Amino acid sequence: MRADEEGIAVTEPITRVERTLAVKRFSVPRGFIAIVLATLLIFVLGFLVAPSSVSSSALVGMMPFFAVLAVAGLGQMLVVQQGGIDLSVAGGISLAVVVVVHEPAGDSSKLLPAVLIAVAFALGAGLLNGLLVSRMRINSIIATLGTNAVLYGIVFVISGGTPRSTTPLLRSIAGGVSGGIANSVFFALAALVVVVVISKKSVAGRRFEAVGANPRAARAIGLRVRTHQTLSFVWAQLLYCLAGILLAGITNQPTAFQGDSLLLPSVAVVVLAGTSLLGGRGFPVSTVIAALFLEQLQQFVLALGVDTSVQTLVQALALVVGVGLYSIDWSAVRRRLLPGRTPPAPA
Repeated sequence: MRADEEGIAVTEPITRVERTLAVKRFSVPRGFIAIVLATLLIFVLGFLVAPSSVSSSALVGMMPFFAVLAVAGLGQMLVVQQGGIDLSVAGGISLAVVVVVHEPAGDSSKLLPAVLIAVAFALGAGLLNGLLVSRMRINSIIATLGTNAVLYGIVFVISGGTPRSTTPLLRSIAGGVSGGIANSVFFALAALVVVVVISKKSVAGRRFEAVGANPRAARAIGLRVRTHQTLSFVWAQLLYCLAGILLAGITNQPTAFQGDSLLLPSVAVVVLAGTSLLGGRGFPVSTVIAALFLEQLQQFVLALGVDTSVQTLVQALALVVGVGLYSIDWSAVRRRLLPGRTPPAPA
């Protein structure tokens, strides 16, 4: 029902294009539905098969590490949106951990300067990655792998390879609990809100996604492709820095290799959330839910009495499943396997 120029209500059929736009406007991403169902399933399965994996103590112990993975996953997502993969996530997190633990040396009054130093290192690492990839045209895997080696070199210079206890202030902030919820979860939610608002609700964010989806077309219409690609690594390193600071407060005596365990999971949660490895649209909320799924999956595996070494295999399997679901053109596979059953083209 519509109104003409004189205000008289007239009936007019809705066109096919209008219906399509309406559906897309209110559609829910396939990855979001899939990861929500998978997360609910792993919790139900844990309740039925391994109740200890969903006990209150297990959930309280798991939530801080879920928050760290969620923050790291958001950083990795920004790089993947530009068609890259950031292998410097381990070095970036480890460097932040070492700086905020070793520089204060147990003195809470020196924590703020240490945090600022960690942020400065993150900015430098992000710019280095961005310049290597966007300006020098080096493959992101090779560039970030080299940056990761540089970051670990700085880690050893600062720490000497020896662990040290975190400051009481950082332990109370990052490792504390408010209202029965770990403080680190609030930091993760704050990071999620910032990423969602900037990437989904701003002009710069829409341009960022456009550059990732099609750099050539974005360059043709005047978008600064190299700038957006560089900034993706900078924002990612800042999020890795936050993850490292949280991890330093959660772990009483973190090691110099604390970020190693987050490399594979940070990629897995992005893929499980439905973000294409070829770049384009990202899904921050789904990425955070995927982090919850992956952490609970590890809890479930450990509750079954499986050796801890199997955790890496579980993460790798989750990554393979995510790539299989969202990166393979299954319709093309069906056409090849069943050529006689190809549906006719629409008129």
